[in-house]
Amino acid sequence: MGDLILFAVTPYIAMILAVVVGLYRYFGNRFSYSSISSQFLENRQLFWGSVPWHYGIILILLAHVFAAVFPSAGESLLRNTTRLYFMEISGWILALLSITGLTLLIFRRIISPRVQSVTSVMDWVLLADLLLQIILGFYIAIFYRWGGLWYIHTVTPWLASIFRLNPQINYITPLPLLVKLHIFNGVIVIALFPFTRLVHIVTLPITYLWRPYQVVIWNRRGG
Repeated sequence: MGDLILFAVTPYIAMILAVVVGLYRYFGNRFSYSSISSQFLENRQLFWGSVPWHYGIILILLAHVFAAVFPSAGESLLRNTTRLYFMEISGWILALLSITGLTLLIFRRIISPRVQSVTSVMDWVLLADLLLQIILGFYIAIFYRWGGLWYIHTVTPWLASIFRLNPQINYITPLPLLVKLHIFNGVIVIALFPFTRLVHIVTLPITYLWRPYQVVIWNRRGG
């Protein structure tokens, strides 16, 4: 019953929250629909935390999405031993990069009074949850080897069943506890999405492609 609630019911609740509350926030409070950057308050530590965090987590997410959307291609790619080792080691490096970057970002918000003053409770919840998620992922990559392969035969068909509105939790139930915690925490991240600054991942600045040029007039007095 526990697995049924966690992996057959909660994913739909998380997705409904992400869509409905996300749209409500977008149309009701457009100003908050961004990362609410604190760069002007402190820039140096932001750079050293933000760059490794974003590069690491984006590449990790792309690998997860690729394996979920193109499982046959992913399995063919990892069938070669050399490529399998390369992907495994690359995953470790990217996870460490993400952990380092996110830890620096959290440390920055702790030690900088100006940045701390603009950090909400939900920001702390999101940062803690993301750190837990990436640490769990790194632990799984180290102690449950060849995750790229078994992910395709467990998580991928479970995700497909979720989107087909026919959740098949039998793919998830045999997995180790920490792996299931990692999967469930990913669902929690989706549920947190509309309540935090994480919404900025869907605000791509494509309007710059057709927005008129901004005219800037300098008003300087001659000396």
